[in-house]
Amino acid sequence: MYAIVDIETTGGHASANGITEIAICIHNGKKVIERYETLVNPQRDIPIYIRALTGISNEMVSDAPLFKDVAHDIYHLLHGKIFVAHNVNFDHSFVRHHLASVGYDLQCNKLCTVRLGRKILPGLPSYSLGKLCHHLGIENGNRHRAGGDAEATAKLFTMLLQNDKESHITKALKQNSKEQVLPPNLPKADIEKLPMLPGVYYFHDDKGKVIYVGKAKNIKKRVCSHFTGNNTGQQRQEFMRNIHHVSFQECGTELVAFVLEAVEIKRLWPKYNRSLKRFEQSYALYDYIDQRGYVRLAVDKHHKFQLPVYTCNTLFEGYSLLNKLIDTFELCPKLCFIQKNNAECIGAHKENCACTGSMSPDEYNQRVNLAIESLNEALPTFAIRDEGRSADEHSCILIEKGRFYGMGYVSHHFKVDDMQQLKQHLTAYPGNDYIRNIVTGYANKFPERKVVFA
Repeated sequence: MYAIVDIETTGGHASANGITEIAICIHNGKKVIERYETLVNPQRDIPIYIRALTGISNEMVSDAPLFKDVAHDIYHLLHGKIFVAHNVNFDHSFVRHHLASVGYDLQCNKLCTVRLGRKILPGLPSYSLGKLCHHLGIENGNRHRAGGDAEATAKLFTMLLQNDKESHITKALKQNSKEQVLPPNLPKADIEKLPMLPGVYYFHDDKGKVIYVGKAKNIKKRVCSHFTGNNTGQQRQEFMRNIHHVSFQECGTELVAFVLEAVEIKRLWPKYNRSLKRFEQSYALYDYIDQRGYVRLAVDKHHKFQLPVYTCNTLFEGYSLLNKLIDTFELCPKLCFIQKNNAECIGAHKENCACTGSMSPDEYNQRVNLAIESLNEALPTFAIRDEGRSADEHSCILIEKGRFYGMGYVSHHFKVDDMQQLKQHLTAYPGNDYIRNIVTGYANKFPERKVVFA
């Protein structure tokens, strides 16, 4: 038995919106044998654009029953049936959420007439309910109302049952199918192509634009995990509706996938990625020449288009580093903005200091340059050589003077001991300190995979 459901709501996600109307057609596999339809008081205002679309006004639902008053009837109509709807995850998420809010746990198999339509009636220009019904000659005199759309979906479902020559409905209902949890516009064939290997995956919208980039140790498992659970939030519901295709890049290791994800998010700026979009190191050490010709060092917020001497996570880390340079190379605290008052210089050579003009710019700048050189010498240059995408190759990630240079794949016979030769086999990428930190952390954890260059 099938329960064909359509609802009208106050908005696009269940957690913050109410149901204004629900219709259920009980179908025995041949025809509709029972109908249920009711307006529902959502206990909130119906937005004007939804009123215009559905024709359901606040006045119409003011005397309608609350959902809790009809929940018992709705639950018993759906319980033990196969839940069918056009874009089933939308209707199911609302009904299940609101039933759960009054103590009913709805557990049932689902069928999506959008997905089934694409399989059983391929090649049609559109699979929206209105255009699909128009193409198939299914009349719906009450469009965008629960009763009219449920009846139209029931007629469509009858046609799908009659034309299902390859048993797509039976296959979709198999326990291990998992197809009904997929977004309505995502072909199952895309999922079947995914490897169970480390890599980066891309979700695309209907125009092919990348809307999300993710990394995974197991691409197929990670992609499928996006579609499990019952998150009814607006962002997730919108996200699911916009996924039309998934593509991927295999990577030799999870580390390469981490790095490539960070690079691709910066390159593509996908709509639904959040965390890595805005990641920039907070502070940095900069050098510049003042009007008197002295090279000055200063800790400041990270500037995107200004090359720093050194980057750091916190202001405290920056000032600690600068104080160490002042002590080691006898720099002037005033010219480094550590001492900001007009009092006598607290430096080690205050009697002969640059801030008083007693030390020439050339002499002082030599000290600053030595300090900067010490930082550059302390910055490591190394490669991570690890597993590749196949048995005859290795992955390589290069850090040059503390900055991420790039990565790629080399033959397992290739000797990684000449950095210039290695660079010819790598792709250079823009880096940031997030990438540097994860690669450095990996090198510390697995020193045997680290190749240090002199």
